[in-house]
Amino acid sequence: MTGRPRTLSIRDLGARGDGIADMDGSTVFVPGTLAGETVEAEIEGQRGALVSVIDASPDRIMPFCPHFGHCGGCQLQHMAPGAYGSWKCGLARDALARAGLAPEIAEPIIAHGIGRRRATLHATPKAAGFMALRSHEIAAIERCPILVPSLARAPEIARAVAGVVGPCDVTLTASALGLDVLVKCRKPRGRQLLAPLAARFDLARLCLNGEIVAQARTPLVEIDGIHVPLPPGAFLQATGEAETILAELVLAHAAGARNVADLFCGIGPFALRLARQSRVFAADTDAPAIAALLEGYRLSSGLKPVTAVRRDLFREPLTVPELDAYDAVVLDPPRAGARPQVEQLAASRVRRVISVSCDPNSFARDAAILVAAGFAMGSVKPVDQFAHSSHLELVALFTRK
Repeated sequence: MTGRPRTLSIRDLGARGDGIADMDGSTVFVPGTLAGETVEAEIEGQRGALVSVIDASPDRIMPFCPHFGHCGGCQLQHMAPGAYGSWKCGLARDALARAGLAPEIAEPIIAHGIGRRRATLHATPKAAGFMALRSHEIAAIERCPILVPSLARAPEIARAVAGVVGPCDVTLTASALGLDVLVKCRKPRGRQLLAPLAARFDLARLCLNGEIVAQARTPLVEIDGIHVPLPPGAFLQATGEAETILAELVLAHAAGARNVADLFCGIGPFALRLARQSRVFAADTDAPAIAALLEGYRLSSGLKPVTAVRRDLFREPLTVPELDAYDAVVLDPPRAGARPQVEQLAASRVRRVISVSCDPNSFARDAAILVAAGFAMGSVKPVDQFAHSSHLELVALFTRK
């Protein structure tokens, strides 16, 4: 941005973590600022670039990453933990209020653990990193402190891959048997050189545009002591600690249920744990994920029966007669939420619904449908696994007599 800096008073934080200010009758958004601050910023349209902080908020702290402010991977490293937690609860509260709901919201559970176990880096032979703040340019990094230690070489690996195939996106996942690397490239070249590169970095597996190019070991994810094979690109919670915490909440809410449906089950982080106390029916649209869940179940012992099927729950949600067979239903949908399935649940005789969501807005919309159908909404538990970002996981129990 160019132009003479403007002095602005930041009145609030937006849903994406940007400071909000009023200027000449318009609203502008300035990343890297906090409510109550006076700042100088260069303005272009409704976007601002911070130049300096004139009067800092008492909640401002020193970011721990040297790339903060340029890299767009984190938005809130400059915010003190107490204010950060309150702001995250506010995201849930505001979304629920817009849906006409005002449940109790618990203190957020911090689930950053030892870091995120998956990262997608944009890469060229000379640079790898996340997108720069509010830009389509790569913010080159040498390391990312919010990733697990086993991903410390992620930028180096991504640059090496790009040196072989050309500009690409590289997703790296830390598994129990090494790194699983998934490469997406529009016009790949040098495919034959990827296998030696995988050996050089001792990768467990390397895939190019969905095809396995090299596999030394099958990547495994441990779920409550069960080793589950990880399909390329399969969904995982951002941190291992968050998966454990979310599962503990789900299991507590499902206590005493004899028959449980786990919908949008993925590779089974809830289903396989639930099977220690309940019979489980699991469904997901991802066929490889279902196969992985069933393989983990086959290799385990001491579990109650688990049935897992591939089913598109948006186009073919479980119907009322199907749902009525279950004492409890667990929902963990993608960001779009689970409206078609929730509408069937609202019409069913199911007495317990456990909702897990990574999007407060779709969570609130689906919650309003259940409440309108006679469910009582329990306390909402925010789980913060997306450190220093505007993303938030929510869990709540819905019950009816």
